Amino acid sequence: MERLGTGIGWRPEIADAVENMPGIDWVEAVAENVCPGHLPESLRRLRERGVTVVPHGVSLGLGGADRPDTGRLLALAERAEALGSPLVTEHIAFVRAGGPLTASPRLEAGHLLPLPRTRDALDVLCENIRIAQDALPVPLAVENIAALISWPGEELTEGQFLYELADRTGVRLLIDVANLHTNHVNRGEDPAEALAGLPLEAIAYVHVAGGFERDGVWHDSHAHPVPRPVLDILTELASRVSPPGVLLERDENFPEPAELEGELAAIREAVEKGGGARADGAWRAAAEPSSVSTEPARQRVALAQTALLSALVAGTPVPEGFDRVRLGVQARALAGKRADVVAKVAPELPVILGAGYRPAFLAYAQGAPMTDGYRRDALDFAEHLLLGGELGDARTGRELREWWLDRSGPAPRSRKPGVRLARATRRALLRR
Repeated sequence: MERLGTGIGWRPEIADAVENMPGIDWVEAVAENVCPGHLPESLRRLRERGVTVVPHGVSLGLGGADRPDTGRLLALAERAEALGSPLVTEHIAFVRAGGPLTASPRLEAGHLLPLPRTRDALDVLCENIRIAQDALPVPLAVENIAALISWPGEELTEGQFLYELADRTGVRLLIDVANLHTNHVNRGEDPAEALAGLPLEAIAYVHVAGGFERDGVWHDSHAHPVPRPVLDILTELASRVSPPGVLLERDENFPEPAELEGELAAIREAVEKGGGARADGAWRAAAEPSSVSTEPARQRVALAQTALLSALVAGTPVPEGFDRVRLGVQARALAGKRADVVAKVAPELPVILGAGYRPAFLAYAQGAPMTDGYRRDALDFAEHLLLGGELGDARTGRELREWWLDRSGPAPRSRKPGVRLARATRRALLRR
């Protein structure tokens, strides 16, 4: 495996700081935020300097019951080639459910949700990863995720699940030590036990990030400093294997560059502290794919995931065996993240609606699950407000209507004065 060194998550908000930061060997960019034909100049300059760039996908949903979408796989492959990346990464998670397998509406979580650690889920995940590996031009690594909730009736531990996944597919692992800490607080899972069960020679690189604890629940925010327990887990991992790469993630609430540099120094120190004897090895080739059909397993996984996601985003009954209180925390977290991302995708909405944006969106989200991504969600939210007529004043209604009309068609409306005058005339005639 290529040695990556110490890196940081590249984000537009800190692009200049990352370019000028000493000791950065590589960066990771969210794949969905990169356009292959129009790479950000900052990433171009980093590539020209020899800095490795790895695309990190967040929407493929390899753990979902459906086979991976060919369009999403093609997009991930295009980004890997455009960036000259040595590998691409994704998550061991599901992000959508419903559809033909369950004869129910398609639902989107807008977030990474955990898989049940069962044989069915493992069989489906292994086949999905093989499909992805065949479609990608470079090796794939997959990341363990943080979770607020636990599935009832799990058959494998985290370490067992990941070991068998790597053994059956040959896929590399992206180990997030912050997520191991999250699962320790939220699900009582021992990070040391998880590390002991991992195929350490399969590790591609390691994520480190911060979060916060509230009411006994750890939130993996990527918006806070890296806490000492996460660094301790990194040291424990480094005492077992020399990680090929370690990367600091920060997605929001960006501090001054000096603070980020301090966190990177702490990460390097934690890895060095691990030291000791290490037994690095070469990862063996994957076993031959099983010829057993995964269709029955896909059906069972689809039903279970749809029931859970529907409870989280559509208010249907909580499936048997789940913690109702914890599911409530997860549901509120999903709605809050959805409101935040829609505000980023459509920044005009918080401006138009002012302080009323967030409560209005959260009220809307309770009865309107996301079905087709955040951009569609923003349009549907605006349409809901316009049809409901609860906008408070005429000015807000006019501005929101103009925003919705500009974006709801197949192409933006023309800004030419003659076209705008004709449009206004038509509206006046229709009102008569």
